[in-house]
Amino acid sequence: MSPSPRRPTLADRLQAQWLSGGALSAALLPLSWLYGALLALRRLAYLFGLKRVETLPVPVIVVGNWIVGGAGKTPTTLALLELLRARGLRAGVVSRGYGREGDSVRLVSRAATAREVGDEPLLIHLRGRVPVAVGRDRIAAARALLAAHPELDLLVSDDGLQHWRLPRRLSLLVFDERGLGNGRLLPAGPLRQPPEVLADDHLVIYNAPQPSTALPGFVAERRLTGAVPLAGWWGGERVTLDALLALRNRPGLLAVAGIARPQRFFDMLAAQGLQCDALALPDHADFATLPWSADAAGVVLTEKDAVKLPPERVGALPVWVVALDFSPGAAFEAALDAQLQRLFPSRWIND
Repeated sequence: MSPSPRRPTLADRLQAQWLSGGALSAALLPLSWLYGALLALRRLAYLFGLKRVETLPVPVIVVGNWIVGGAGKTPTTLALLELLRARGLRAGVVSRGYGREGDSVRLVSRAATAREVGDEPLLIHLRGRVPVAVGRDRIAAARALLAAHPELDLLVSDDGLQHWRLPRRLSLLVFDERGLGNGRLLPAGPLRQPPEVLADDHLVIYNAPQPSTALPGFVAERRLTGAVPLAGWWGGERVTLDALLALRNRPGLLAVAGIARPQRFFDMLAAQGLQCDALALPDHADFATLPWSADAAGVVLTEKDAVKLPPERVGALPVWVVALDFSPGAAFEAALDAQLQRLFPSRWIND
């Protein structure tokens, strides 16, 4: 299953060179050196007390990455929230809310729209069933969330690894198949920060079939767990594998994905036996205009896209939401338990 071919853009060429290098990447090296120098100065400002890490009354776990693009932070965050819930810990989430209108702090509610709070924070609130606050200032967002929900035991920051004002007691570093790319900093390469030796308060997760860097870590398993009609998804119905498999022989299906790496979604659908035309949209596509033709026979899409598509928008068109299960594995759970026992030494962590 492949998207309709289109002429590569400058952004496409640059992202290709972020993996292997090339003339365009080399030409941008001076800007990368400048970016690296600014990062170093910022770190020195924290080291010498010119800037300071803020304090919060509960521990913070940051889920982030060194590489730009969709490495799998949101699926990792959702999986982490389930593990924390299973251990009796009440977690809330803070996020910048990429792509939303405005930068002010806002508590996410079911009535909010992706345009107001961002698609990923809204998905985390709905799917993760946890309180979420968004804001460019994550410290202000964290304090607002704790004021509204003083019962929370800890906070999870969806992204924010380079937001050094934010205190963190544990960092989950997520990589996908790209690893470190060409090893260069932005904009000559995909790295947000230079690679560094990791302290004991870091865990590495590979959202890939195998490790893609030399860092020791845990390989997660990802699979499609099922499908549910769009109206049912908004109503809180569970996805089922039977509903997904029933789409195998449905003619004229269109698979739509407005995520960082849409081909991964298309390939997973094909692996389940679905025969679909593929429509790749830009990451965080807002669905202000429906991207399919009026004569579409049926659509399957991701949960990240579903949060921007209330059922009344699609009329009588059959639309199914396909969910992804992301499992970091038993070895990761054991490592997480050891970290949680460090963070909550007086609290019993269930096996």
